[in-house]
Amino acid sequence: MPILHVETEPGFFITAEAYGNPKHRPVLLLHGGGQTRYSWGDTAKFLADAGWYAIAPDARGHGDSDWSAEGHYTLDYLASDLRAIVAQLDRKPAIVGASMGGMTALIAEGERPPGSEPICTAIVLVDIAPRAEQKGIERIFTFMSKNLDGFASLDEAAEAVAAYLPHRPRPADHSRLEKNLRFRNGRYYWHWDPTMLTLWRNNTRPDQQIRTEERLYRAAQALTVPTLIVRGGMSDVVSEKVMAEFLDTVPHVQSVSVDRAGHMVAGDSNHAFTRAVINFLMSELANE
Repeated sequence: MPILHVETEPGFFITAEAYGNPKHRPVLLLHGGGQTRYSWGDTAKFLADAGWYAIAPDARGHGDSDWSAEGHYTLDYLASDLRAIVAQLDRKPAIVGASMGGMTALIAEGERPPGSEPICTAIVLVDIAPRAEQKGIERIFTFMSKNLDGFASLDEAAEAVAAYLPHRPRPADHSRLEKNLRFRNGRYYWHWDPTMLTLWRNNTRPDQQIRTEERLYRAAQALTVPTLIVRGGMSDVVSEKVMAEFLDTVPHVQSVSVDRAGHMVAGDSNHAFTRAVINFLMSELANE
């Protein structure tokens, strides 16, 4: 698949992988924190087969995109990258954002200047809402905080993933897992900048978290494009209570749950997740 390198600020590049015909309607796939563009499974391929031009970037500090020497990993920088990517497309994209990627989409679209045109045609939020269950967030941080010194083998990395995602069947091989790791000095490391972890922990302190939730709710309420939230049926980040709260506050948002999927919806139940996304995009953007 074609590899794209998009300059989002002077000398700073985001790497993305593209699927499908560039003349087709674009859809951006924004992964979650600590993931890479490979975290979407076959979603990009299926979108391309359905007539979309699917672009899956590595967020700043993740995968093959540039890592910020200054530690610029807040939502403001992520949203700025997204706006820069969109500005370089020929057509407005639909945006599918998982967790961190969903928050990025909310800020980039929901905080655009009053009277300006939307930057996208639709948004799909993947297991993320303005408020999240703290226990689920803590479980993510605990997993990310472990093994910062790397793994001796792919098998060791696979064991760590299996312990974190016990509901997910183990893959027959480690080829996809290997794409989310980097090999250096004889060990495998997660392919994201560890300095982000400290920043994220500071941003989830109770006082900071309340401000972030309020900001995300304001952004969600400002959305005018078709919006869908896809919840993992077993998610401990977006519980049924959190989702109901979100839908009550922002009633124009549609919703769907994917059974037997946790927070990592696309990885847990890729076909069901992708069907939900394609059905939504096809129904809402039929005339685009």
